[in-house]
Amino acid sequence: MQSHMVDIAGRHQVEVHQGGHGRDLLFMHGAGGVFPNDPFLARLERDFRVTVPLLPGFGASDSAEPLRTMLDFTLFGFDCWEALGLDDPIVVGHSMGGMIAAEMAAVSNMAVHRLVLINAAGLWLDEQPVEDLFAKLPFELPELLFHDPGKHAGILSPDGDLDDPEFLTEFMVMNSRRLSTAGKILFPIPERGLSERLYRIRARTQILWGRNDRLIAPVYGERFAAQIENAELTIVDQAGHMLPYEQPDAVLAAIARLHN
Repeated sequence: MQSHMVDIAGRHQVEVHQGGHGRDLLFMHGAGGVFPNDPFLARLERDFRVTVPLLPGFGASDSAEPLRTMLDFTLFGFDCWEALGLDDPIVVGHSMGGMIAAEMAAVSNMAVHRLVLINAAGLWLDEQPVEDLFAKLPFELPELLFHDPGKHAGILSPDGDLDDPEFLTEFMVMNSRRLSTAGKILFPIPERGLSERLYRIRARTQILWGRNDRLIAPVYGERFAAQIENAELTIVDQAGHMLPYEQPDAVLAAIARLHN
């Protein structure tokens, strides 16, 4: 997958990752961004022309200062769609990116025809609060994010050592920049009124949730499915919040169902 810088609507200089062939797929990433040689994106590009714009504050993208509200993040997604000339893309969002993707499908419900939400943020249930990602240190993340931390946590650090001082320094610097962006819609709680707009979604929607998601519990998937008219929910075994990396075939199968 190649990356390049793109001017988005004269407002942002954005790092965009693109690769693959076939139908356009727009992927909205989560609060962790994307990983070097990202294995999930590599799997997607076998079957689709995948486009991943990095939100301002992530990677080489510029400052997130112009993004202030949930609507700003939503319109950013559409500005990327337009600037990159995407043709009726399947819109896929993971975690925070799922929140943005759902907002896109609600705000412009005649434009988004196929939607995939993976362990999406955006709702809040007092009886099952979402864990506070902003309060976590690196060594706490594997247990929070993965069903099987021992098998998959290495993706968070190239050498697999989350206690390495060099990694910790880089993590804290990059995490501060990323979370300053993500915090605008996730902090203090990841709720910006999305539940009041889900009824507007007309897209055929696949919702996927890791059964062992310790960050955003599967009950949130049930709530999304109950409020989106054309939605199908799949709870995936042996997966946590990082479902795309633990069970990528489940995501590909869900996308395939949108073609049937």
